Amino acid sequence: MAELELDTAHFTHVTRDLEKDFEFMIGMIFASELEAYNKYVAYAIGKGFGVRKSKTRKNDKGEITRRIFVCNCAGYSVNSSDQEKKYERPEVRCGCHAFIKFKVENGVHEVVEYVSEHNHEFIPEHQRQLIRCGRMISNTCKGVLVDMAKAGIGGTMAYKFLANETGGSQNLGFILRDCQNFLQSERSNLIEWGDCQNLLNHFHSMQIQNPMFFYAQQVDQEGRLTNLFWRDSLSKFDYDCFGDVVVFDTTYRTNKYNLICGPFVGVNHHWKNTLFGCAFLSDETAISFIWLFEMFLKSMGNKAPKTIFTDQDQAMAKAIRTVFPNTQHRLCTWHIGKNANQNIGHLYNKPEFKDKYFSKLMYRCRSEDEFDSTWRKMDEEWGTENNSWLQRLYDLRYK
Repeated sequence: MAELELDTAHFTHVTRDLEKDFEFMIGMIFASELEAYNKYVAYAIGKGFGVRKSKTRKNDKGEITRRIFVCNCAGYSVNSSDQEKKYERPEVRCGCHAFIKFKVENGVHEVVEYVSEHNHEFIPEHQRQLIRCGRMISNTCKGVLVDMAKAGIGGTMAYKFLANETGGSQNLGFILRDCQNFLQSERSNLIEWGDCQNLLNHFHSMQIQNPMFFYAQQVDQEGRLTNLFWRDSLSKFDYDCFGDVVVFDTTYRTNKYNLICGPFVGVNHHWKNTLFGCAFLSDETAISFIWLFEMFLKSMGNKAPKTIFTDQDQAMAKAIRTVFPNTQHRLCTWHIGKNANQNIGHLYNKPEFKDKYFSKLMYRCRSEDEFDSTWRKMDEEWGTENNSWLQRLYDLRYK
């Protein structure tokens, strides 16, 4: 990747200027809806609650004359218990009555009613950067994210890079999910309709020639292709015979659109690699992985693998627990070695550390007691007990 010249001052998310003891008062004037909204959002984040735009009133000419902003805990969620919920979200609405009402004339907003009392606890200060209404990706950050994506760097690594440049993720003004959503939108915009249609036409033709050919695509709300999975009849036959153990790898990316290429691979009776299926993914979120694993499972007659090997991606692990609850999830040693070089390179490149401890922990411990004893000795000799990456690896040792 080409070196990026960064001005970190442009990255820092600055909460809109607001006096510490500021309170709204009846009769306050704001020049526009944006100014009024920004002021209320800044006030809300300072207190520890989110904001939603609520009702408006219009005159006979269709002009807005009244506007209301409410606490994001206002009202109650519609009960949809009659429908099966695929993803459960925490309930935040509790009928909070806090709101602010503006009279609008020629775009000027005047406060005419204001309720500041809430019926819920405020969000702690260390979590307020997560409040949705206050999150945004600056144009500078967007430019860097796009440049890094073109260089083949995924959303998670790009987000960590920006967080490091700004002194922590709390200074970015957006969360990892915002970053992934932005990059997914950018990739979807880049994928040319003709390329998508040609590929889908090819898959449709393959399915006509062989009804055992399987493919599935996922589109976003605007009908743009985001994720794609396919497998042929030979892959299904091989999976029926050799599908007890599956390796799923997402380290490959396509050149033109920077889509993630995710093959499902196994080993046959000749100790040769065999392909069970393949996917193009626009991001590495749990939602995308859940969709993919569900399509894989459907294409294989709902036969789940007994064991699946992947890297240490947390979103992938969550998806595996959801779709393959009875499958043993194990980590690929190749990925662990690669990550070790990136995270503890100052130790990993020393033979006295790698051969005596790391390689033994990875391959030569014959019991749990021997593993724990070797790990303790490594901590004592090399002072690794406070290394966060090694600690996460230890927590995942059963995989």
